[in-house]
Amino acid sequence: MQYSVDDLLYLMSRLRDPDTGCPWDIKQTFESIVPSTIEEAYEVADAIGRQSYEEIADELGDLLFQVIFYAQMAKEEGRFDFSAIVSGLVAKLVRRHPHVFPDGTLTSKRTSGPADEALIKESWEQIKAEERASRGDLSIVDSVPSGMTGLVRAQKLGKRVANVGFDWSEPKFVIEKVREELAELEQAIESGAQNQMVEELGDLLFSTVQLARHLGVSAEQSMQQANQKFISRFKQVEQLADQPLGNMTEQQLEALWQRVKKAESLV
Repeated sequence: MQYSVDDLLYLMSRLRDPDTGCPWDIKQTFESIVPSTIEEAYEVADAIGRQSYEEIADELGDLLFQVIFYAQMAKEEGRFDFSAIVSGLVAKLVRRHPHVFPDGTLTSKRTSGPADEALIKESWEQIKAEERASRGDLSIVDSVPSGMTGLVRAQKLGKRVANVGFDWSEPKFVIEKVREELAELEQAIESGAQNQMVEELGDLLFSTVQLARHLGVSAEQSMQQANQKFISRFKQVEQLADQPLGNMTEQQLEALWQRVKKAESLV
């Protein structure tokens, strides 16, 4: 049987029915399901990274369920419903794509060829700036969500201020900044001041994320790839070791690590 969005909305209302619904679903709040929403988004990203398309469809369904969940709770509180979410989204996307919908309506069409990509980006940022102003944001960085992971938020902050020219002109200048922050971290380590070490390490990480942005790389994805590479290499170290790792010296462990890396380079 092929179900529809209407079926999903009905299912959600049944789950939240105070008399006959699911006790777990009934007691949930906006705040309580936030961790699940974040987890589901990560699981979508993980499935995409592994190019497991059947899992992608399944994980997208789980993520959609989170949206339906919020919509049902908001409807119960008389705040908004799923239709309002969809309507607001369509209106926003039409507004942000004047190069596709020149009259500002969903049915309007362009009569010329594709618009220039640079102009599209400029228009997109201008429209978003106008939206922020209408919300009363005092700063262009006010609307960067605090709930993002540190790497994602740092990259978003860098991109946001770059739109007003607060940025390095070339990656080589960012590399200079990274080296500067590394030197300051080394000085903090030598001083033994814990608070200063934390601050300087943060500055180093922030600058490194901006380097990723200048290279057109997602710092978060790059970090995840590095994590996965480390996991793969460490497992090989475990397999090569002829004794418990805890009994081995630093030199022995390093030798195994280099052996794994050398084997990779030969593939």
